[in-house]
Amino acid sequence: MPEKKTATTGRVSHAAQKYRTRTALVASCRTLIASGADISMPAVAQAAGVSEATAYRHFADLASLVNEALRDLWPSPSEALAPVATSPDAVERIDFACEFLLRRVYSYQGSVRALIGATITKPAHVSTRPGFRFGLIDLALDPVIDTSAEAAARRLAQLKEDLAAVVSAEALFSLTDLCGLDLDRAIDSLRRTARTITGVAVDEIAQRLAERTAASECDLRHILLSRSIL
Repeated sequence: MPEKKTATTGRVSHAAQKYRTRTALVASCRTLIASGADISMPAVAQAAGVSEATAYRHFADLASLVNEALRDLWPSPSEALAPVATSPDAVERIDFACEFLLRRVYSYQGSVRALIGATITKPAHVSTRPGFRFGLIDLALDPVIDTSAEAAARRLAQLKEDLAAVVSAEALFSLTDLCGLDLDRAIDSLRRTARTITGVAVDEIAQRLAERTAASECDLRHILLSRSIL
């Protein structure tokens, strides 16, 4: 939005000033996020050159501000998984997705911790968290896993629920903060877990698809046999 000045005073209009302040807050928040610094409303307001009260007039809470600032910092799932886009291997794809998410989480940990903290103290705001993990998990698995059988579809849904607990900021911070692991060891641990549960699920899905095929062939034989008898 370009700045609009009133004809009589030459001053910037109220709407233009609001837009400029909001833009400055988002830009300052984005800069702090990219630096890995701790994120707070006072810190963002100071970086933007406005008061904390002014910041809260533009954003009801820190989570709202951080979510808007993150939009241009996180790539889409298809952009993130481009290096494994042609891979037919679900384990390889989820391994890549897991490492990508966790390293990005660590780089932006100040904002991620702020969002987690905000939703812990205000559970009603959980839906405001961006949930980047879910898009990555979906794109890593959906194109390469056959869910034409109902049992296979249910097993895939269960796998995604399991992975949501592993491919996550909460899991990473548990290992780095509570277990004292360095970043690489923590990520290796979670990647190993993600690969293991994905491999087990893929084998089970293949087995259920094979069972469905065998049952269908058996039904077909019965049909053909009954027709030959008739």
